[in-house]
Amino acid sequence: MSQRLIQTQEQKLVQQQKLTQQQMLQVKLLEMPIAELEQSVQAEIDDNPALEIAATDNDDYTVEPADVDLYEDDTDFEQSTEREERKDELDNVLKNMVGDDEMPEPSGASFGNYGNADYEEITYGDRKSFYDRLNEQIGELDLNERKREIMEYIIGSLDNDGLLRKKIDDIVDELAIYNNIYTSESEVTEILEDIQEFDPAGIGARTLKECLLIQIERKKANPMRLMLHDIIENHYDDFMGKHWDKIVQTMGIGEDDVTLLREELRRLNPKPGASLGEAEGRNMQQITPDFVIDTAEDGTVTFSITKGRIPELYVSESFTDLVKTYRKDKSKLGTKEKEALIYAKERIDRAKGFIEAVKQRRHTLYVTMRAIIDIQRKYFVNGDEGELKPMILKDIAERTGLDISTVSRVSNQKYAQTRWGTFRLRHFFSDSIKTDSGEELSTRKLKTVLREIIESEDKRKPLGDDALSKEMKRRGFPIARRTVSKYREQMGIPVARLRK
Repeated sequence: MSQRLIQTQEQKLVQQQKLTQQQMLQVKLLEMPIAELEQSVQAEIDDNPALEIAATDNDDYTVEPADVDLYEDDTDFEQSTEREERKDELDNVLKNMVGDDEMPEPSGASFGNYGNADYEEITYGDRKSFYDRLNEQIGELDLNERKREIMEYIIGSLDNDGLLRKKIDDIVDELAIYNNIYTSESEVTEILEDIQEFDPAGIGARTLKECLLIQIERKKANPMRLMLHDIIENHYDDFMGKHWDKIVQTMGIGEDDVTLLREELRRLNPKPGASLGEAEGRNMQQITPDFVIDTAEDGTVTFSITKGRIPELYVSESFTDLVKTYRKDKSKLGTKEKEALIYAKERIDRAKGFIEAVKQRRHTLYVTMRAIIDIQRKYFVNGDEGELKPMILKDIAERTGLDISTVSRVSNQKYAQTRWGTFRLRHFFSDSIKTDSGEELSTRKLKTVLREIIESEDKRKPLGDDALSKEMKRRGFPIARRTVSKYREQMGIPVARLRK
């Protein structure tokens, strides 16, 4: 193999590695909340002398109505003529520098329209801290990217109590549809069992019974552990019905033991997720929404992206001037001058990459929120969750040209402030089912109607799943009994006999 071919392959490998590093940087910045991004930008400015702040910052991110064509040019990202000329000049300088140390050319060299902070900080306790605590525990495991994504999806599917109400086969289907991950029930179950090792005990259980058994198994040093396990495993219905006389007779235990057992069982937590959320809520973390959505009287929906205290960034002219000066006669450069040239080019490359990553973060947030509003306009006008249309990650990915995994990260980690509260973006997503007639119905709408029916039923004669199915059909939502049962379980609503 020729030396020239080897050098060419090595250069391609270096470029691939740099591209991967750039992508990793973009993902890292995308996942950051605004406060952490502010710190990261400042740290990069302090560490890289080739990255500078503009003397004056342009204020206000332009807010556009959601009915503007989603695919028109995004003029918010245009730079000034002067900045573009400086970028072109720098690019030309770098393009003309030949040799083994030639640097690849990142796209974009400046990022504007970031002024002083312009957002409302909302103080409230919600499930963000709950998810964050679980995601922190994911970081302690040695997982490949595939298993990590599956685990993150399962955690995102937990309900307010920290339980997994969805069936495993449904998660397998959803991972294939939403995240383009093809897995099996056995693989998902195996990963779920890893989650069930997380704190607090009981997280990730599929039923209340399993939740209690997981907590009992953690009580290794408790001398009553085996009896507690026996009660929940073999006498669960009697335990739920408070039929302690039957339990005592069957197990042959004395009154003193019963008192101790009941005290131990009272210490178990049927809602490990909710209790963690309440504990974090008492600390009242400050949550800064990533988007602020406004609805005008005429129904026009607009939004703005939280800017934070992030200044306009550009590549230092002194560094570009240094490169141009040394380029005039590279053959006469001494060792120190060559080292200075290499250092300057590395700093410029890093500055350009960071500016592009910040710019890409903003663009990703912008097109994602714009696509969501374009689909869910009716909801943002009246706040009725029944108006949420069927919408999955794939829908947003197709409209924006983003990868599904990128849309997933944004929807799971970013918040939007609306007139009706502040929500994770995933709140605005809803899958759907097709009726026998071919009509597509939003599962969010179906669950809302089903909950209304159950809440208004005669508490002395609760409706069974068959009766609920008939009532749903009478109201114009024909769904099968098994679908009613599935949605009822996902909402954490017990069967009819336990609703009396």
